[in-house]
Amino acid sequence: QVQLVESGGGLVQPGGSLRLSCAASERIFSGGILGWFRQPPGKEREFVTGITSTGSTNYADSVKGRFTISRDNAKNTVTLQMNSLKPEDTAIYYCTAGPSYYHPRIWGQGTQVTVSS
Repeated sequence: QVQLVESGGGLVQPGGSLRLSCAASERIFSGGILGWFRQPPGKEREFVTGITSTGSTNYADSVKGRFTISRDNAKNTVTLQMNSLKPEDTAIYYCTAGPSYYHPRIWGQGTQVTVSS
């Protein structure tokens, strides 16, 4: 029973942009917080950003001003627009859902983002 499905990862040069999308089941999308975590190589998972059902957002300091999260209520999707990408943004990115920004209960399967020249 798939509930969160990510797409849009890939390889990009430093300074470039990528857009990640996550399709959520209606039950998940309609309540709680949707967000993104990431796991860099050899490191633990870390919070990236989240958005509430009313559109309030929260960002990690490392991505403020470069990443933007948005949600499309008609399509049950949440999108992460990533600009000015840096090599340190290289990670597996996970779409998440749950009652708080930092402790999601549901995770997607992850999508790889690699920033390299």
